[in-house]
Amino acid sequence: MTEPVPPTSIPGVLLAGGLARRMGGGDKPIRMIGGRTLLQRVISRLAPQCSRLILNANGDPARFAAYGLTVVRDGVAGFPGPLAGILAGLDWVAAQMPESPWMLSAAADCPFLPRDLVARLAGARATEGAALALAESGGQTHPVIGLWPVSLREDLRHALVAEDIRKVTRFTARYQVARVSWPVLPFDPFFNANTAADLAEAERLAAQDD
Repeated sequence: MTEPVPPTSIPGVLLAGGLARRMGGGDKPIRMIGGRTLLQRVISRLAPQCSRLILNANGDPARFAAYGLTVVRDGVAGFPGPLAGILAGLDWVAAQMPESPWMLSAAADCPFLPRDLVARLAGARATEGAALALAESGGQTHPVIGLWPVSLREDLRHALVAEDIRKVTRFTARYQVARVSWPVLPFDPFFNANTAADLAEAERLAAQDD
């Protein structure tokens, strides 16, 4: 067992760097459900749990100005996927918050994230002495929702740049991972909106959640 880290001392990066091809392009996190954007809902869930939130997004950062978050772009060219966003977050934390050895990553299109996400991930990682922690529900791992050591960033950079690794689970398989499971009833807290149909379902779930 390693010493637990107070969850609220952990910064978080919200991953919004994707191209949203299944939704016809554009920024998924600023789609509306229940009168608020997906990103607003993610921020409201995670702001009480994290010391600071930043947003990983490519393109013009001004389109997110209303949210009051620092926007960091991928440092690896070519839209290589969420690992590049996680690396961008780790690099930012290392430079701007060197006192923070850990970082949460979460998808910016998951509007119903657990209110105990950071505490449970941090607790499980410490209890198991694991290198990192990932969320699960319904027997499925959610690899972009996890707790990462900032010290892992050079290994991650090498994997992305030198080894062309794109799949998150291919990278995390190299390490001891604590997996933390949440129930899927009354609904999966890691539901994410990838399609127009998903947005309609999210609208229905928001009515239950608000």
